[in-house]
Amino acid sequence: MANLVNLESVTHGFGTRILLDGVSLGLGAGDVIGVVGRNGDGKTTLLRILTGDLTPDLGRVTIANNASIGVLTQATVGDDSLTVRDWIVAGEPDHVWAAEAGSRGLVEALLPGIDLERRLDTLSGGERRRVGLVAVLLGHHDLIVLDEPTNHLDVEAIAFLADFLQDRIRAGLAMLVVSHDRWFLDAVCNRIWEVHDGIVDAYEGGYAAYVLARVERQRQAASNESRRKNLARKELAWLRRGAPARTSKPKFRIEAANVLIADEPEPRDRLALQQFSVTRLGKDVFDLTDVTYRVAGRTLLDRLTWSIGPGERIGLVGVNGAGKTSLLDLLAGLRPPSGGKIKRGKTLRLGYLSQTVGELDDEDRVLASVKRLREETKLATGRDASASSLLEEFGFTGDKLVARIGDLSGGERRRLQFLRLLLSEPNVLILDEPTNDLDIDTLNVIEDYLDGWPGTLILVSHDRYFLERVTDVSYALMGDGSCVLLPGGVEEYLARRRETADDVGPATQSGPAPRSDAANERQRKKDLTRIEGQLDKVEAEIGRLHTAMAAAASDFERLASLDNDLRGAESRKDELEQAWLEAAD
Repeated sequence: MANLVNLESVTHGFGTRILLDGVSLGLGAGDVIGVVGRNGDGKTTLLRILTGDLTPDLGRVTIANNASIGVLTQATVGDDSLTVRDWIVAGEPDHVWAAEAGSRGLVEALLPGIDLERRLDTLSGGERRRVGLVAVLLGHHDLIVLDEPTNHLDVEAIAFLADFLQDRIRAGLAMLVVSHDRWFLDAVCNRIWEVHDGIVDAYEGGYAAYVLARVERQRQAASNESRRKNLARKELAWLRRGAPARTSKPKFRIEAANVLIADEPEPRDRLALQQFSVTRLGKDVFDLTDVTYRVAGRTLLDRLTWSIGPGERIGLVGVNGAGKTSLLDLLAGLRPPSGGKIKRGKTLRLGYLSQTVGELDDEDRVLASVKRLREETKLATGRDASASSLLEEFGFTGDKLVARIGDLSGGERRRLQFLRLLLSEPNVLILDEPTNDLDIDTLNVIEDYLDGWPGTLILVSHDRYFLERVTDVSYALMGDGSCVLLPGGVEEYLARRRETADDVGPATQSGPAPRSDAANERQRKKDLTRIEGQLDKVEAEIGRLHTAMAAAASDFERLASLDNDLRGAESRKDELEQAWLEAAD
């Protein structure tokens, strides 16, 4: 089938900076492409050009005449005077739009508790964005373009969204998505586009396959970006050594991955860090005894008894409104419990990254604000680092060093906030949704720092990848006042939530399907689609080589080179056919 959208030699910039320089690419039915890159490198600009919202400075954009494109931007959606029903189903009554199980399940999963008769101007920013997402997904589009669709969704809703999209993709829907949620990218996408330095590099497969391919490219090119290369190698090592859901995927070329990580140590030495943490913190960090917390007539915590020791790395999950931020505030002493007692260690030095960035002075300058905190600090790894070098690693270079904090983007303010927190040298870190507005490369840098940070870490995040990457144990606030240990991690939490939904009754059973079989089938279909795409490319290359060999029949040196290339292509074809058979089984 012909492409839905094509870019030919597209160039576009703002001021003196070129974001896209001679970019040519296209996407068609069944393509599910994740767009990654640092903040400000042109991801959103690329999306706007592809959808016709922005005219490039040079080049041509071709959109199929009969193609319907649905777009979710990060801007507020909908007319204030509209109701939710008007926006998502064009005012249709329930017995019409809800007759389709998929539509009904989507609304129940992504808009729980939201009355369809409410006007849009009565919704919060997060609720309004979810309504916009549902409106796009319920539309009859050939291509949907989503800019950070997982923002304001909890892990349960993100899992449902991945399953829902897979069903639509099998029916031929094309999708282009910008997201920093690496688990979502790996679950949904069959190709990755990396936007950087004015170009777009294409990779086959989901996020995990992209990490492997990027490391291979860096090795072959002998990249000078040694730190970025090492972070990617560390991430690849974690992916290969992690849970079976990550390591058993056929898309990994196992031998190549194992060679790349042969000398790569585990991300962190848990025992050494815990021993060091005890010397800094002592034996006591937090002791909660029969702690109860109520707000607006709701009991968020009910007689919670919990002891948190030095060096523990804890991830907290739960539905929105279950009390995760309230629990963090209680631990930090920002609000008192309704009942019970919280004992804090005497040597505790707390660093709290909240969801707001209001504590930054808008009139201050980036470099000056950091230098006032600490001109030079020794990180937990023992490495001395100046304020300017840390700023560079966190993406603040050139004019950004003297920029007003008030002029920074949301992601840049978040990066600066985290950097200032590190410079304060806390021995306890409490992080509330730290991944908001951050690009994947910045998340890699933060993960690297946390790997060597010897203290107690308590993290709330809907970013499943980040949560599993930097924590060692997970707990869940179940919404009934309890906080329970999850030996099986996020998968166990989702299973518990499904059991709860099943117990409530059939009215709520249109949410996510059980993930054991559904996830396996989804992954199998994605692998087959990816391999078939690679086979088409290899077969086209073999045909091109045969044509070139016929044309070079009298040039023996050229013929020998082409024959060598042909043997390599045929060998890759054999490997892909074997991989296809394994995936089909």
